[in-house]
Amino acid sequence: MSLFQFRRTRPASGEPLDAAVESATPRRWGRWVLAVLIVAGLHLSAVRWIEHNRQPANAPPEAPPVQVELLTPKPIAPPAPTPPAAPKPAPPKPAAPAPKPAAAPAPAPILTAATPKPDAASLATAPAASASAASAPAQSDQAPASQPAVASGDKFSVPPSGELRYDTLVNGVINQTGTIHWSNDGQHYEMVVSIPVPFVGPFVYSSKGHIHGFGIAPEQYSEQRGRRAADIAIFNRDTKQIVYTKTPQSRPLADGAQDRFSVVMQLASLVRGAPDKYKPGVTRQFSVADNDSNEIWPIETVGDETVQARGGFTTARHFTRLPRKEGDRRKLDIWLAPSIGWLPVRILQTEPNGLQIELLWAGKLATPAPEAHDAASGTQAASEESAPAAPSMPAMDNPADNP
Repeated sequence: MSLFQFRRTRPASGEPLDAAVESATPRRWGRWVLAVLIVAGLHLSAVRWIEHNRQPANAPPEAPPVQVELLTPKPIAPPAPTPPAAPKPAPPKPAAPAPKPAAAPAPAPILTAATPKPDAASLATAPAASASAASAPAQSDQAPASQPAVASGDKFSVPPSGELRYDTLVNGVINQTGTIHWSNDGQHYEMVVSIPVPFVGPFVYSSKGHIHGFGIAPEQYSEQRGRRAADIAIFNRDTKQIVYTKTPQSRPLADGAQDRFSVVMQLASLVRGAPDKYKPGVTRQFSVADNDSNEIWPIETVGDETVQARGGFTTARHFTRLPRKEGDRRKLDIWLAPSIGWLPVRILQTEPNGLQIELLWAGKLATPAPEAHDAASGTQAASEESAPAAPSMPAMDNPADNP
């Protein structure tokens, strides 16, 4: 007889074998159920502890939403009219001569048939005519004071012509020097941006057009990268359309529309006209055309910061383009410096892959000409205080330029 058979026939407790097996089975299942419940309770406690400790104990309160001022394109305010010159004082009358002794009355003229007699009407109107002639100058002096007031609009001051030079950096590594050619005669403008790129060739962006009631008005924008053919956008203001050489599609032309680089000078002109208007949080919208499309750029004023460029430091106002759509990772930041007439002292573009292309001020190649005021087009600011001329900045000039 085997050991198993012996145990089945001889239980230790002296009770029958079937009763012992039946009593042991519930105890085993109860132990397993209890172990499962204990493990589940421990897991639940661990999950609650992780969820509780995921958030910091002293989380800062959410900042309330900031109310920003949204600026849209408006017509440019014409300059204030020149007040009329004050009338010159009348010269002093000479002293009256001493009275002469009374002479004998002249004899009355002899009236003949050929001599007409003066009628009473002509004698009555003569004093009135002389009085109206005397009051005519006074009325002409008061005429300018009754002219209507000038309509309000954006104050605007186009930067004067000049050749601007910038150090170009790619991911912080300095490359060759780039240039911005800017020409402005009060009615037309031209802007050529040249950025050297190693092993590829220069990137050249060109914008030209005129200056009208909404400021800078591009007529043609071209974009050439290296040895590739240029892509051109035409701003047709007769049909209110923007047409492209890269695509057969066209886009509507909005008032105040800009291209990718003229928008920098449009922003500089607006800030030059009213610098106190662009405070932190103020956002301005621009309609900007690329080489195959156009979109709305919301550009926000960040605040005044210190920028280090070649030769020293300068204070500049920082502007950043907000995301144009959800998930937009391409960024554009512009710094305008009042010490150089609110011209761009730094431009930084960040690509979605993290690549950064930067233009950093390196001094002017030529001193800009004095700013010309064009009263007919109304493109200059109403006062010199709100639109200072672009001075030179010796601390920021390139030392190699000085003899």
